[in-house]
Amino acid sequence: MLLSRKDITDYENDGAIILRGVFDDWISELSSGADYNTRNPSYRAIVHNMGEGTGDFFEDFCNWKSIPEFRNFVNNSELGRMSSELMNSKNVQFFHDHYLHKYPGSSVATPWHQDMPYYFVDGSQNVSFWIPLESREKEFSLKCALGSHKLNKYIRPTSWSTDESYYEDSSSFMDLPEMNDGDYKIKQWHIEPGDAVAFNYRLIHSANANTLSTETKTLSMRLIGDDAVYKQRPGKTSPNYDNINQKSGERLREDWFPIIYST
Repeated sequence: MLLSRKDITDYENDGAIILRGVFDDWISELSSGADYNTRNPSYRAIVHNMGEGTGDFFEDFCNWKSIPEFRNFVNNSELGRMSSELMNSKNVQFFHDHYLHKYPGSSVATPWHQDMPYYFVDGSQNVSFWIPLESREKEFSLKCALGSHKLNKYIRPTSWSTDESYYEDSSSFMDLPEMNDGDYKIKQWHIEPGDAVAFNYRLIHSANANTLSTETKTLSMRLIGDDAVYKQRPGKTSPNYDNINQKSGERLREDWFPIIYST
């Protein structure tokens, strides 16, 4: 095994763990891929800005097949094997990549949310690797509400730019709980390049705005396991795949979401 029993148990119980140095050999290559992504955004790219004099927050999705550095990482790193161990899954499908670039002075925070209700997948076997490409002080690291992945109902997804409900039909979701009343232990970590935070799609998490004089670059890699299935949401998902041609309960099509590891 690559990971310890404690890592796997903590991931199951807390919904998020820090993995130190697991991608040390990949940071240079991933940084090159990230720089290419910012210079060559896809049609999915979004730029957030809170107003004059503030830095942009750039994000882009689903570029791993077109960016060689990302593709090499997905296919040849230990990403799949670690995912298998954390999810307790025989097979690992690659779901998508998500690059986040906050420029100096960006006042755009990442709000508290769960990832799962934005996605067209459902299932308990899933993992997202949050991989900063530079040193990150704790204040500017991911904020994780430990144990929040065990809620029995999903948090209502909202648009980050308007705070409006993401789907017209939001009756199947619950409101975001008060995150500062002590119900959850909020965990952040100082992170060095090569470290990663692994967390469950159902975990409530957020990140502060980048008030530094330097940019922050973060690559997220998202994977699913044996029990993950397609879920028809009541509206457009993020990321959205046109003409996916699937029904709720089906496993994701492997020609679009390949199996990258099997035990």
